[in-house]
Amino acid sequence: MEASASSRVWFITGASRGLGRAFTEAALAAGDRVVGAARDVSPLDDLAAQHPDRLLALSLDVTDRAAVFDVVDQAVGRFGRLDVVVNNAGALFAGMVEEFSEAEARAQLELNFFGALWVSQAVLPQLRAQGSGHVLQISSIGALGGFPSTGLYSASKFALEGMSEALAHEAAQWGVKVTIVQPGGYWTDLYTSSTATTPNPVYDPLRAELEKQWAEGSIDSEPRLAAEAVMTLVGSDDPPLRLLLGSMVYDLAFDISRRRMGTWAAWEETSRAAEKAVPAPAS
Repeated sequence: MEASASSRVWFITGASRGLGRAFTEAALAAGDRVVGAARDVSPLDDLAAQHPDRLLALSLDVTDRAAVFDVVDQAVGRFGRLDVVVNNAGALFAGMVEEFSEAEARAQLELNFFGALWVSQAVLPQLRAQGSGHVLQISSIGALGGFPSTGLYSASKFALEGMSEALAHEAAQWGVKVTIVQPGGYWTDLYTSSTATTPNPVYDPLRAELEKQWAEGSIDSEPRLAAEAVMTLVGSDDPPLRLLLGSMVYDLAFDISRRRMGTWAAWEETSRAAEKAVPAPAS
């Protein structure tokens, strides 16, 4: 399919595999143009050969802020604009909170949070200048709550969502939209390519229980279904701030919210007693 004058331009990080690859394929199938960024873009060679005029594959480490700004400049230089920005690059560093070294903890935040922050900063001047654009922050079920062995991963996604809510308010004045996408389980290499901490044996019983739960209850879907949902999202004139992908994550989000509301209500008296307006203290 050839690109039309009205085709959108996508900028997708982590585009060479998993959900990023599915998003790239869906955008190309719709006749759009794509800048696919990843540390290793060789898995995109087949798509680049099929769509030489509509896919620009650029090598990028999103933790390198200067490189992010340079690649965004290259993208705009090639296609003239950006319409959909997908912050998808990320990884899972698995381990109990106590087990993380400083370097491991920082690496998790550098990739999942700071990488998305640098991309968001780099694209905003272009989106502001053109008065339009849609930034998709690919979050996770891990941002709904903290779960054993994925605490630092959740921390990175909680940070991403807090930043993205603020960005949505700040960028709305220029017609720029932001959506936090919260996927459930998909058949990607997120788990097989994850990095694990050095296990502390005191957590062996918990680790064994978690492995049992995952073996019995894990339900993953094709990335293609997530891509179809994203295409519906970017086609909306009034996209939401948040979008859940999958029945499991949808049900979990409501369950966690109800439990939190129940706890808040149970402790309402204590909460309200902790606040009483008083005049400003004398300096």
